[in-house]
Amino acid sequence: MSQEVHSDTGKLAQQLKGRDLLELNDYSPEEITYLIDLAIELKRKQKSGEVYQPLKGKTIGLIFEKSSTRTRVSFEVGMFQLGGHALFLSKNDIQLGRGETVGDTAQVMSRYLDGIMIRTFGHDKVEDLARYASVPVINGLSDMAHPCQVLADYQTVYEHKGKLKGLKLAYIGDGNNMAHSLLIGGAKLGVHVSIAGPEGYEPDAAVVAEAREIAKETGSVIVVTRSPQEAVQDADVIYTDVWASMGFEAEQLAREAAFKDYQVNEELVKGAKSDYLFLHCLPAHREEEVSTGVIDGPNSVIFDQAENRLHAQKALMAALMG
Repeated sequence: MSQEVHSDTGKLAQQLKGRDLLELNDYSPEEITYLIDLAIELKRKQKSGEVYQPLKGKTIGLIFEKSSTRTRVSFEVGMFQLGGHALFLSKNDIQLGRGETVGDTAQVMSRYLDGIMIRTFGHDKVEDLARYASVPVINGLSDMAHPCQVLADYQTVYEHKGKLKGLKLAYIGDGNNMAHSLLIGGAKLGVHVSIAGPEGYEPDAAVVAEAREIAKETGSVIVVTRSPQEAVQDADVIYTDVWASMGFEAEQLAREAAFKDYQVNEELVKGAKSDYLFLHCLPAHREEEVSTGVIDGPNSVIFDQAENRLHAQKALMAALMG
């Protein structure tokens, strides 16, 4: 992707070393591009059998207050492949789950570890952890943002389309953490992002405003609409997520009613370009937010996308902890 943003990679590598990743708005377009380029290079190394272990002897603590498949496996396997060691720490394994302050946990873990990843509910916990830790902190997911997923998402789009700037991505569904990070990441990379969802489930207004401010510099177009047909019109990428994310299971029936007209199905995708890509961060509920025909169809790249979580997370750890 370096043909899109020409920058000194050595300088960017130095800029990223020791940094936190709480959300993509903390990073410049050039830094995000560097991470995607690095992920693609690390993927190439792995596929060719080349051993690359810049984190040999280093450790990362993985705090999980929300369960996960892709986040846990990608960070654990990624750290192993980079030569380091990952510690899985559920809320039942550490004192954070028994009332120890985030500040105390952060300072203690900083004495043992070279990095911390946290997957949690409130974004304030991620911010507090970063405030008190002296090692890099990575947001593996919060209710506000999911930057690790979006790095892999835009890597996947780039690999299939050969570019990012000027493409249109349509996100259909809940204006949740995925919508937020796709908005910010897309705005940074010059991707036009259209979000469609029902009333009461819009993305956070402050995030939308921030994406539009960023877009003034990059040429991205940000649209929030009630109409899924408007959002997918001439789209290069269609993205959706479950209607009731983790922590919102009690709202499942109400959300099914609210989102019934927002399923990504064969009829809706007719408005997109014929070579559109379908993305889903998984896990998916087939025949709920997406029809089986779409998610298992020829335009779906969900498993390339899932695989890229490994390569994107390796790039992130190598850059921040290397």
